[in-house]
Amino acid sequence: MWISFACLLLLSATVSSMNGPHNKFVKQHIIKKMNVNRCDKEMGRKEITETDSSTCKDTNTFILATSREVTKVCGKAGKPYDGGLTISTQPFPIVVCRLKTGNNKPKCQYKGKSDTRYIVIRCEGKYPVHFAKDVFSLG
Repeated sequence: MWISFACLLLLSATVSSMNGPHNKFVKQHIIKKMNVNRCDKEMGRKEITETDSSTCKDTNTFILATSREVTKVCGKAGKPYDGGLTISTQPFPIVVCRLKTGNNKPKCQYKGKSDTRYIVIRCEGKYPVHFAKDVFSLG
């Protein structure tokens, strides 16, 4: 009985520790619908800046999909890529928001560009925790 409880406690601590990086990834990079004219609004609404600062982030990529669809890349919908990363086996629609003007929020202004690209992410366990880049082809 005590061993079962200890295993359950350890498992829940592992899942809980994964939620931080995974939730940050979801907040910063996943959105179901978006167009290129919404970069300023979404970057502000989601409070996306350089890590632990109010400095405007130079570039942020939004993957136009559900969290579930992107999480599948850490499983059968992805394959190993350089440096312990994973690349999607199918391309995703994306919006890339690049900083136009401003140094600190709330004065960050972005220009958006849409594309369809393969995504390269870092997975921990079965969950995406870092967006590395997007690529044109699997080549």
